[in-house]
Amino acid sequence: MRNRMQTSMTLNLAKHGLPSAIVETLHLQAKQAPPPSPWMGEGGDGGEKFGDPTPTSVLPRQRGRMMRCCRLLLVVAVLVLGACGQRPPATTAEVVVVSQPAIPSDPTDGAWQNVPVHASPLMLQDIVEPRLLKASTAEVRVRAITDGTRLAFRIDWTDPTRDDLPGVARFSDAVAVQLPATVAADAPAPQMGEKGRAVEITFWRASWQATVDGRKESITELYPGASVDHYPFEAASLEKGSAAQREMAARYAPALALGNRMAGPRERPVEDLIAEGPGTVTTARSTDSNGRGQRTDTGWSVVISRTLPRGMSPGKRSQVAFAVWEGTHQEAGARKMRTGWVPIVVEAKK
Repeated sequence: MRNRMQTSMTLNLAKHGLPSAIVETLHLQAKQAPPPSPWMGEGGDGGEKFGDPTPTSVLPRQRGRMMRCCRLLLVVAVLVLGACGQRPPATTAEVVVVSQPAIPSDPTDGAWQNVPVHASPLMLQDIVEPRLLKASTAEVRVRAITDGTRLAFRIDWTDPTRDDLPGVARFSDAVAVQLPATVAADAPAPQMGEKGRAVEITFWRASWQATVDGRKESITELYPGASVDHYPFEAASLEKGSAAQREMAARYAPALALGNRMAGPRERPVEDLIAEGPGTVTTARSTDSNGRGQRTDTGWSVVISRTLPRGMSPGKRSQVAFAVWEGTHQEAGARKMRTGWVPIVVEAKK
């Protein structure tokens, strides 16, 4: 009877999320604990009055094992009851934006803990060329917070490999958030908007994040086995830091000389874009958004924050879309996994 009760208790603990290894240990303890002697009297006197053949010296050992098992179960029960107070965040059919006094910039910030999670399945971008024909990332898990002025998303997805190195034939992990430029009753086409009905996109790249986090974009940093013997702008005849040396350096770095933003250096791991349909994506005049991404045990967790869209207010619904690029699968540009429009609403003030 006692073993059945202990087994029942361990099974109930498993239902409450106790790690399986601990549950198995408790179950084993319950099975190995000896049953009470049928000859023991109510007073636990060793059963002499019933002629118990079991040596009375064994009984204290049995009681000791029973007490240890019960104490272990009691300790674990207390731990589980404490953990039950930390309920996982609710899941929602739409992205619910929670109002908070401040926008957390770090994906590990505790402010995200109880924010509702929307799990959005991803689909292939197989409408326009170059299309993606083999699925990779299955879904994104999205949380959202606003402080009344800015809007922040935390986007999590599974990705077994870290792809954050730039270079020839290298593809970076990335994620993007897309919202209509203006909140209206009907949203533009989710495929990058449509003519006269723009969408605003904030794009995060893992390679940019690595640069912002301190990685140098030098040949030896990106290719540890490389050996650089000479650069023309390092000639002894050119005074270091002189106008002549800077002019010579610009000849061998035309992207930097022309102010190409893709050439770096980067102060933020995100870029704001505008589009009015496939093939029309352009860089916004300035990047107001910001972000931070970091690796997790299973993939990426990225925070993207931007200005709250015009017209988005508590209780008013709009649309949002997401896209993910998996570097290992050579995804870039139009080759991506994406969502359609997903409903988004700012939680009404209570």
